Amino acid sequence: MWIMGKLDGRTALVTGGCSGIGRAVADLFAREGARVGIIDLDAGKAEATAREVEAHGPAAAGAGADVSDEPAVKAAIARIVERLGPIDIIVNNAGMDTTHEVDGMPTEMWDRMVNVHMKGTFLCTREVLPAMKAKGWGRIINISSQLAHKGGRTMAHYCAAKAGIMGFTKSLAYEVAPFGITANTINPGPVDTPLLQALPEEWLAMKKGELPIGRFGRVEEVAPAALLLASEEGSFFVGASLNMNGGDYMI
Repeated sequence: MWIMGKLDGRTALVTGGCSGIGRAVADLFAREGARVGIIDLDAGKAEATAREVEAHGPAAAGAGADVSDEPAVKAAIARIVERLGPIDIIVNNAGMDTTHEVDGMPTEMWDRMVNVHMKGTFLCTREVLPAMKAKGWGRIINISSQLAHKGGRTMAHYCAAKAGIMGFTKSLAYEVAPFGITANTINPGPVDTPLLQALPEEWLAMKKGELPIGRFGRVEEVAPAALLLASEEGSFFVGASLNMNGGDYMI
């Protein structure tokens, strides 16, 4: 049972939608009337999550893909489009996190971070753009980080990748605005998710101590920003960055 909402009639795609911020966004979008597609590394988990999300909204579908793998992205999005229709809204949320000083950082660690965040955002966005342009309406919401502004010890690869997403989004916003499409970023501070919890305890303690609010964020405090940017009310946000970070970086 669902009630018509701000995204009624829209089809949204959320990458990394099985947990954390992505899952909160998927649930909220469904409650607001969107058909929701979910991409995650684990196809079975994506499909199971879609069934749970569908309980809140009109329809949902899941597919498995590594967002840095071009053929896998194409196949996953094609599967979701076949089941739900062309994508109106994409939330590029899939991500990862590791820590290492630049001195001694394995090249593979750097490449993986950049590929998942930057290449993944590019591949998924490129795949859905033709349908958005044809319709004359679309919303591209990319998840960056406050660390793209601030930087972070032992996280040069992560910060660089997230800053790259911001630069990509601003340039993209110029290209797509004439087609009725907006592109924006959400830059959360540290939010209590499995990704954050996987970081070393000493890093978590250090980061919590830096926050004026004295706590990590909750996924429910991030998802409403995605809803704003995805809705008609968000149509004047173009190349913008929404920063909810507990005061970690005040901009």
